[in-house]
Amino acid sequence: MDKRELDLRELLIEGASGFGVDLNEEQVDKFFTYKDVLKEWNSKMNLTAIEDDREIILKHFIDSISICPIIKDKKSTLIDVGTGAGFPGIPVKIAFPDIKIKLMDSLEKRTKFLDEVIEKLSLKEISAVHSRAEDKGIASDYREKYDISTARAVANLPVLLEYCLPFVRVGGLFIAMKGSSTEEIENSKKALDILGGKIEDILEFTLPFSDIKRNVVIIKKFRQTPTKYPRKSGKPSKDPLI
Repeated sequence: MDKRELDLRELLIEGASGFGVDLNEEQVDKFFTYKDVLKEWNSKMNLTAIEDDREIILKHFIDSISICPIIKDKKSTLIDVGTGAGFPGIPVKIAFPDIKIKLMDSLEKRTKFLDEVIEKLSLKEISAVHSRAEDKGIASDYREKYDISTARAVANLPVLLEYCLPFVRVGGLFIAMKGSSTEEIENSKKALDILGGKIEDILEFTLPFSDIKRNVVIIKKFRQTPTKYPRKSGKPSKDPLI
């Protein structure tokens, strides 16, 4: 192992420990295999604009791990909506092997990539599903079945709430990873009221070893989401609950 790889491994270990996650050697190996598969597939299809190893570790892996302190029960069920290349779902799964995770994405090519990552990393109790949130959000085997839903910079918060809150059981959490503005929070009041969510906390921090600002909005679900939500495909983004 050359010095550069040792430095990158150290970066990942230190960055994760800053969020209370102590990665062992096997877990670090899984992250590096993930990185290699990501780069290989990225040469054939657009999964990420970030191609530098250090940037992948920082802006994808450590950024995803940043939500781990919010997850109190390491055996929770979590759905990652609009997961893309698997963020934050796969890094959370590597960090917390006992968590049960569903990765959802609307592009079938991406779910095939996710299937390969899951297989290469020998991950259990995690699977990818090719679907839109509006379709699975009304399905009885998905609706209000998860302790946690997550989304990472998929859409504006009022739209994300309609995508993600229907999956969460009453008492569960929706964790929105954003560069969230005050205006976005203000614009979410109507959606929160309609969909049965309440902002519990907004965490603002700087990613380790960088000056990149991050915001994580934690929303608790306090009552059931009315059955008419989510609305039909495309409606939440075209006509958000503002």
